[in-house]
Amino acid sequence: MRSGRAISVVDRRVFLKAAGAAFLAGLAPDAAAAMLAADAVFATAYVDREGSYGIALLSEEGHLVHTQPLPDRGHDVAFDPLTGRAVAFARRPGTFAVVFDRTGMTAPSTIAAAPGRHFFGHGVFSPDGRLLYATENDIDAAAGLIGVYDATAGFARIGEFQTHGMDPHELLLMPDGRTLAVANGGIETHPDFGRAKLNLSTMKPSLVFLDRHTGSLVESHELAPALHQLSIRHMDLDARGRVWFGCQYEGPALDRPSLVGRVQPGSGIALLDMPDDVLAGLRNYVGSVAANPAAGTVAVSSPQGNRLAVIDTETGMLVGDLVLTEVCGLAADRDGYFATTGEGRIVPASGEDATLPGYVWDNHILRIG
Repeated sequence: MRSGRAISVVDRRVFLKAAGAAFLAGLAPDAAAAMLAADAVFATAYVDREGSYGIALLSEEGHLVHTQPLPDRGHDVAFDPLTGRAVAFARRPGTFAVVFDRTGMTAPSTIAAAPGRHFFGHGVFSPDGRLLYATENDIDAAAGLIGVYDATAGFARIGEFQTHGMDPHELLLMPDGRTLAVANGGIETHPDFGRAKLNLSTMKPSLVFLDRHTGSLVESHELAPALHQLSIRHMDLDARGRVWFGCQYEGPALDRPSLVGRVQPGSGIALLDMPDDVLAGLRNYVGSVAANPAAGTVAVSSPQGNRLAVIDTETGMLVGDLVLTEVCGLAADRDGYFATTGEGRIVPASGEDATLPGYVWDNHILRIG
């Protein structure tokens, strides 16, 4: 689980208490039954077969409990366990984020990106739930920013600070509650050119640690210059507070650079050796990273390579390898992982797979109950 996310896990009883009878009464009979039987609830972005976008709440057995419409394609969700509110961020270069109550008890609201800014798809709450931090782009300067929003004042944007890099993607709150880890992907884009990558020859990705109170740079870690096209994009934390990250390679397709690594504040950055066949199966693209501190593992997924790999966080050895078409969404659950695919398939940590063929699940999953 991710910091800021690790504290978000509450059990079904807490969820149901927060939701109340009105929430259950508002669900379809099948969904209400699924919620009552669920031990965990996960949130993930989707597009349905009619082309509509939204956030789905799924039980750990893959039953659809509730949906929250979005105006366009979503990417990831941030969650505040203190208030039960979640924020779904638009996919890059989107300009909206939708705040919704996981119980459906209050009406959703929309955060609009500030002029000259767009979202990169990820955010995280402060430990007290008062502030929301979002990765953003200063469009004219092509500079990475963290936008700061006051959750107690209608999510008003109250500040921003530099990420000391370009293309910030996922961010995590470290266990100290003060430091943010930010993956600067290093790729220049501009909304006028959609998702086109404008600087592949001069990319400079980094993984930085920032003080969220002052915005100051604490540490910056870069890969070897020969790996400047290895974009660092997604991360999670293991039980020892180490940041595990996954990369997407923008160099020649036949190259096979390492795609997974780890870093800890105060120490260096290192890439992990993986078996050649597994690395080839990832097809130079890691779409999600999820750690399971209780199990001592971290999992990475590749929708491009149809592969899911599980690594022991102490030995760095591969302990699981699954071929799964268009797999991307990952979340820790019990001693394994809850995974979703672009084919609408849901693979629980235990039990039988489920498929909701009317849905294409997007990149990420977050446990919210």
